[in-house]
Amino acid sequence: MTAADGQRQQATVPRAEFRSYYGRPILKRPTWKVPDVPGYLFLGGTAGASATMSAVADLTGRPELARVGRWVAAGGALVGVGALVHDLGRPERFLMMLRVLKPTSPLSVGSWILSPFSALTTASVASQVTGRFPLLGQLAGLGAAALGPAMCTYTAVLLADTAVPAWHEAYPELPFAFAGSALACGAGAALVGAPHTDHRPPFRMGMLGAAMELAAMHRIEQRLGLVGELYVRGRPGRLLKLSKALTVAGAGLSVLGRRSRAASALAGTAYLAAGLCTRFGIFEAGVRSSEDPKYVVVPQRERLEAA
Repeated sequence: MTAADGQRQQATVPRAEFRSYYGRPILKRPTWKVPDVPGYLFLGGTAGASATMSAVADLTGRPELARVGRWVAAGGALVGVGALVHDLGRPERFLMMLRVLKPTSPLSVGSWILSPFSALTTASVASQVTGRFPLLGQLAGLGAAALGPAMCTYTAVLLADTAVPAWHEAYPELPFAFAGSALACGAGAALVGAPHTDHRPPFRMGMLGAAMELAAMHRIEQRLGLVGELYVRGRPGRLLKLSKALTVAGAGLSVLGRRSRAASALAGTAYLAAGLCTRFGIFEAGVRSSEDPKYVVVPQRERLEAA
């Protein structure tokens, strides 16, 4: 070991003992409001998955399942926009984000995904309710379905693009976690609202979404090291553990629900509750990571030492 190596080793502060000057945070705490933004993350994902499910149901001759999917997609999109506008404080701030499309900005791209998606889902439901312009309504539904996968995942990219450690460090897995949760939530809404004879597609969608979400969250907890503890400890950990339990319960109940309408409704409710816990838990983990300097500095030092 050289003298320089010895000095560097002595200068390294053990990660458990790391403190910033005066104990102040290094990063600015996210200013997004609760429950507005976590609620929007949940509603947007559920709406996106429901829109795609609705279009597939329409094309495969399941009109009642398609009808439920359209309502969930439109309702989730519109309420989600309301939550987003409330977080911004003034409606014109949302319109200002639509002035320019910047492909390098997840926020700009997300605004241009959300706006046409909301318009298309609303037009699709309006056509369904009034019975007018059915072809245009179907085309609007197909357009919303095409944007559905982006609605499920763009919010994960938006979070991961920040400097918040718990979000940024999880950038490879976060879109898969959000996509899986969105699929399970869309399936949950269908299991609650659609006729029992149409439950086979949402049953499959829910099982796929549950497996994807559980796998992604497990990898986040295992791969992130120090930052990963934010996903298993404290209030975020409790929310995410509850989410896992509800997701597993939803999957199990959906199996029983193939013969029982009541079990299907309980499965759908469990999936939806799990989706809420996932979004609030991940959001809270990010906030906590921005408040404690060790989650900012220690991973950076570890990467430098490994280089």
